[in-house]
Amino acid sequence: MTSVKRVEVAAAVIFNANGEFLLAQRPAGKVYAGYWEFPGGKVEPGESAADALKRELHEELGLEVDTVYPWITRDHDYEHASVRLRFFRVYQWRGEPQGREQQQFAWQTVARINVAPVLPANGPILRGLELPGVYGITNAAEVGTDNFLPRLESALQGGLRLIQIRKKTMTDDALLEFAGLVVAIAHRHAAKVLVNGNANVATAVGADGVHLTAAQLMSSVERPALAWCAASCHNAAELQRARELGMDFVVLGPLAPTPSHPGAATLGWNRFADLIRDYPLPVFALGGMRPADVDAARRHGAHGIAMMRGAWGAATI
Repeated sequence: MTSVKRVEVAAAVIFNANGEFLLAQRPAGKVYAGYWEFPGGKVEPGESAADALKRELHEELGLEVDTVYPWITRDHDYEHASVRLRFFRVYQWRGEPQGREQQQFAWQTVARINVAPVLPANGPILRGLELPGVYGITNAAEVGTDNFLPRLESALQGGLRLIQIRKKTMTDDALLEFAGLVVAIAHRHAAKVLVNGNANVATAVGADGVHLTAAQLMSSVERPALAWCAASCHNAAELQRARELGMDFVVLGPLAPTPSHPGAATLGWNRFADLIRDYPLPVFALGGMRPADVDAARRHGAHGIAMMRGAWGAATI
């Protein structure tokens, strides 16, 4: 079986101060003229994808960019070419976007895409952009439900929008009751909630999805039939299985030592980056994470960070 020769392309998700991202319209004379896409272009021989992106953003939009954060890589087969799209995120730049190839551009949000048509390859990218940068994991079993719920409310008021209900040590009845409370509070703030390891409870309480343990992931034969599905991963085999099953995102760790897993082997940032290089799904870094680690996570290719104690502010180790 011969491998497909793919054209290497670097693409940017450029954010402005309002959290909107930039889409550009392909100009007349190009394949898919009139379609909207994330700006970028082909990687030249001997050029890194990051350097190619900086060059393209200057040539096409007049932007000067120093730092680009690697994000996800997607392969896509068009009628005219097979491409490997390396997406980066850009948060700071100099200059004002201008269509140097007479292309139009527009600032968009996932909740309001008002340009069309968008290139087919960008569907999974828009899906990934629905995910915030912090994934909070409940620790009610540690601090007590009565103490946890006010911390949940406070974190949601502070902007937390993605939560995993972790069921460790809870009975089924206790989990059902607790999950119902969390979902009700979270949905008032338009936050997504996934239940760890129990799709039936997730469905029963109206959660947004399920988060599979690594063991569940490896024994699954198909993706659970819920809107959002995530999984815990620790190695390349588990990452590959999540990819095969079409998970929406994964959590990879542990990055650093944690109080809940003393003495466990940790990945460190270099190994973490190696494992997710060219990976097509958003990845959250887990294990000893604190809000100050967001930038390091982005630099090493993570979508964001997953935290248990660090997500709830008042929670103590």
